[in-house]
Amino acid sequence: MAGIGKTAPEFEDLLPVMAEKLGGEGLMRELSNGFKMLMDKDKGVITVESLKRNAAMLGLQDLRHDELVSMVKEGDTDGDGALNEMEFCVLMFRLSPGLMEESQLLLEEILQDDFNSSAFY
Repeated sequence: MAGIGKTAPEFEDLLPVMAEKLGGEGLMRELSNGFKMLMDKDKGVITVESLKRNAAMLGLQDLRHDELVSMVKEGDTDGDGALNEMEFCVLMFRLSPGLMEESQLLLEEILQDDFNSSAFY
Protein backbone atom coordinates (compact mmCIF):
# COMPACT_ATOMS: atom_id res chain seq x y z
CA MET A 1 0.00 0.00 0.00
CA ALA A 2 2.96 2.29 -0.54
CA GLY A 3 1.98 5.75 -1.64
CA ILE A 4 -1.61 5.63 -0.40
CA GLY A 5 -2.51 8.85 1.37
CA LYS A 6 0.77 10.37 0.28
CA THR A 7 0.52 13.67 -1.55
CA ALA A 8 2.95 14.88 -4.16
CA PRO A 9 5.34 17.54 -2.92
CA GLU A 10 4.22 21.02 -3.86
CA PHE A 11 6.46 22.77 -6.36
CA GLU A 12 7.47 26.28 -5.38
CA ASP A 13 8.47 28.40 -8.35
CA LEU A 14 11.61 30.20 -7.19
CA LEU A 15 12.92 31.36 -10.57
CA PRO A 16 11.11 34.73 -10.51
CA VAL A 17 12.54 35.48 -7.05
CA MET A 18 16.01 34.42 -8.20
CA ALA A 19 15.70 36.56 -11.34
CA GLU A 20 14.69 39.57 -9.30
CA LYS A 21 17.54 39.16 -6.81
CA LEU A 22 20.29 38.03 -9.19
CA GLY A 23 19.38 39.79 -12.42
CA GLY A 24 19.44 38.08 -15.80
CA GLU A 25 23.14 37.23 -15.83
CA GLY A 26 23.10 35.97 -12.26
CA LEU A 27 20.08 33.76 -12.94
CA MET A 28 21.74 32.26 -16.01
CA ARG A 29 24.89 31.63 -13.96
CA GLU A 30 22.82 29.80 -11.32
CA LEU A 31 21.02 27.74 -13.97
CA SER A 32 24.40 26.85 -15.44
CA ASN A 33 25.59 25.75 -11.99
CA GLY A 34 22.43 23.66 -11.61
CA PHE A 35 23.06 22.04 -14.97
CA LYS A 36 26.63 21.14 -13.99
CA MET A 37 25.37 19.65 -10.74
CA LEU A 38 22.94 17.35 -12.55
CA MET A 39 24.90 16.45 -15.67
CA ASP A 40 26.74 13.25 -16.39
CA LYS A 41 30.34 14.40 -15.98
CA ASP A 42 31.63 12.09 -18.73
CA LYS A 43 28.96 12.95 -21.32
CA GLY A 44 28.50 16.65 -20.49
CA VAL A 45 24.69 16.38 -20.64
CA ILE A 46 21.88 15.51 -18.24
CA THR A 47 20.76 11.94 -18.79
CA VAL A 48 17.96 10.07 -17.07
CA GLU A 49 20.64 8.21 -15.12
CA SER A 50 22.48 11.36 -14.00
CA LEU A 51 19.16 12.97 -13.05
CA LYS A 52 18.23 9.91 -11.00
CA ARG A 53 21.66 9.88 -9.35
CA ASN A 54 21.42 13.55 -8.40
CA ALA A 55 17.64 13.90 -7.87
CA ALA A 56 17.97 14.00 -4.07
CA MET A 57 19.78 17.35 -4.33
CA LEU A 58 16.57 18.76 -5.79
CA GLY A 59 14.24 16.96 -3.38
CA LEU A 60 13.12 14.69 -6.23
CA GLN A 61 14.34 11.40 -4.82
CA ASP A 62 10.78 10.02 -4.75
CA LEU A 63 10.23 10.40 -8.49
CA ARG A 64 9.75 7.16 -10.39
CA HIS A 65 11.96 6.23 -13.34
CA ASP A 66 9.17 6.98 -15.85
CA GLU A 67 8.73 10.46 -14.34
CA LEU A 68 12.44 11.17 -14.74
CA VAL A 69 12.27 9.93 -18.34
CA SER A 70 9.33 12.30 -18.96
CA MET A 71 11.27 15.24 -17.50
CA VAL A 72 14.19 14.63 -19.85
CA LYS A 73 11.91 14.03 -22.85
CA GLU A 74 10.04 17.27 -22.21
CA GLY A 75 13.19 19.35 -22.55
CA ASP A 76 15.00 17.26 -25.19
CA THR A 77 14.45 19.34 -28.30
CA ASP A 78 17.14 17.71 -30.46
CA GLY A 79 15.95 14.14 -29.76
CA ASP A 80 19.25 12.77 -28.45
CA GLY A 81 17.69 11.48 -25.20
CA ALA A 82 19.55 13.94 -22.99
CA LEU A 83 19.53 17.63 -22.03
CA ASN A 84 22.34 19.90 -23.05
CA GLU A 85 22.80 23.14 -21.12
CA MET A 86 20.59 25.23 -23.43
CA GLU A 87 17.77 22.65 -23.34
CA PHE A 88 17.99 22.57 -19.54
CA CYS A 89 17.78 26.37 -19.25
CA VAL A 90 14.85 26.59 -21.67
CA LEU A 91 13.06 23.82 -19.75
CA MET A 92 13.57 25.63 -16.44
CA PHE A 93 12.04 28.78 -17.92
CA ARG A 94 9.13 26.83 -19.41
CA LEU A 95 8.45 25.16 -16.06
CA SER A 96 8.37 28.53 -14.29
CA PRO A 97 4.90 30.01 -14.79
CA GLY A 98 5.81 33.13 -12.81
CA LEU A 99 8.88 33.85 -14.89
CA MET A 100 7.03 33.13 -18.12
CA GLU A 101 4.26 35.52 -17.08
CA GLU A 102 6.78 38.27 -16.26
CA SER A 103 8.50 37.68 -19.61
CA GLN A 104 5.16 37.87 -21.43
CA LEU A 105 4.25 41.14 -19.70
CA LEU A 106 7.67 42.63 -20.50
CA LEU A 107 7.38 41.56 -24.14
CA GLU A 108 3.88 43.07 -24.40
CA GLU A 109 5.15 46.33 -22.88
CA ILE A 110 8.07 46.49 -25.34
CA LEU A 111 5.80 45.75 -28.29
CA GLN A 112 3.30 48.38 -27.17
CA ASP A 113 6.08 50.96 -26.80
CA ASP A 114 7.39 50.11 -30.28
CA PHE A 115 3.90 50.34 -31.73
CA ASN A 116 3.20 53.69 -30.03
CA SER A 117 6.49 55.20 -31.16
CA SER A 118 6.11 54.01 -34.78
CA ALA A 119 2.45 55.03 -35.07
CA PHE A 120 3.42 58.69 -35.30
CA TYR A 121 5.86 58.35 -38.22
